[in-house]
Amino acid sequence: MTIATRVNDLIDRVIEEERITGAVVLVYQDGQPILEKTAGFVDREAGVPVQRNTIFRYASISKPIVAVTALVMIDKGLLSLDDRVVDHLPWFRPKTPDGREATITIRHLLTHTSGLTYDPALELLPEGQRMTLGLGNTDFSLEENFSRHNGIPLAFEPGSRWAYSFATDILGGVIAAVHCGTLEAAVVHHVAGPLGMADARFHVTDAKRLAVAYADHPGRPVRMPDPWVSGDEERWRTVFSPSRIFNPKAFQSGGAGMVGTAGDVMRLLEMLRSGGASLLKPETAKAALSNQIGDIEGEPGYRFTFVGGLVVDPVAAMTSLPNGAIQWGGVYGNTWFIDPAERLTVVSLTNNALEGCTGAYPEMLRAAVYDR
Repeated sequence: MTIATRVNDLIDRVIEEERITGAVVLVYQDGQPILEKTAGFVDREAGVPVQRNTIFRYASISKPIVAVTALVMIDKGLLSLDDRVVDHLPWFRPKTPDGREATITIRHLLTHTSGLTYDPALELLPEGQRMTLGLGNTDFSLEENFSRHNGIPLAFEPGSRWAYSFATDILGGVIAAVHCGTLEAAVVHHVAGPLGMADARFHVTDAKRLAVAYADHPGRPVRMPDPWVSGDEERWRTVFSPSRIFNPKAFQSGGAGMVGTAGDVMRLLEMLRSGGASLLKPETAKAALSNQIGDIEGEPGYRFTFVGGLVVDPVAAMTSLPNGAIQWGGVYGNTWFIDPAERLTVVSLTNNALEGCTGAYPEMLRAAVYDR
């Protein structure tokens, strides 16, 4: 049985089971599509089917797009990995755990070794201190929101550990400052425009194509309330607001604020897999998919590149992905991976939070690809 047949059968099954409401799944090998699958509903209640050009909320799929924008600007000499963040954003001055002003660099932001975290407590602080972490609605600017972190110590000394974080939001602020415009303008100018990523934006290019967001619920997914709080403050908790994408006052979250199509994501990932095309220097594209944190452990079984998690121990990672694969996702229901050795790139966008990203589905998809 071929990869295409196995994945096609899986998608049909998870849609029938209502594990997933709507999906676009793309499987490319050697740059050519071996499966382009659409299934389920953009809007289940209205009976509107998913199309190839359906627009999904990206959540953390925003991160590799913003990271690549930074890398393009570095290749152009507009930025450096060793630039201090404070030199571009004078208002962002968090302290180390022992009270010193931290030295955070662009490299720290790209690799999630900055000392920042996605701490759910930040969204539970008193009103005058509370921050949104990119998914909840807000009328705050980036500075109004994250300058509040200046009074909260970092979780660790920059460069000493790895922790998934809102660092890409801060990176987005640096990019916007260097570009002398909005983050969206910089992304479009340096990456989305040149790659033909027509719908990858911080606003919805065509509201008729936007998928309704669905939330996990016993029995079957439900239309996501606004706001919707997932998880709990003891482990992992975040506030979702499906309407945030329509609020022009909300800061453009480099870590979670974009929308776009599966094809847009595939264009970005294929550019990286194929060596940078005309966008990045070959050595930069290679670095983007290589271990950038040395012996510091990321998630179990992973190290971290500039754009996602690098599998170094599939058993510890509990994944069907092989050593050397790079994967990540987005909590609105998305997952992707690149397998450089097999020249495979897989993108799955769904409208199911959290199942499409952190539920059983992503590993079911990987197992179907590798027949495991």
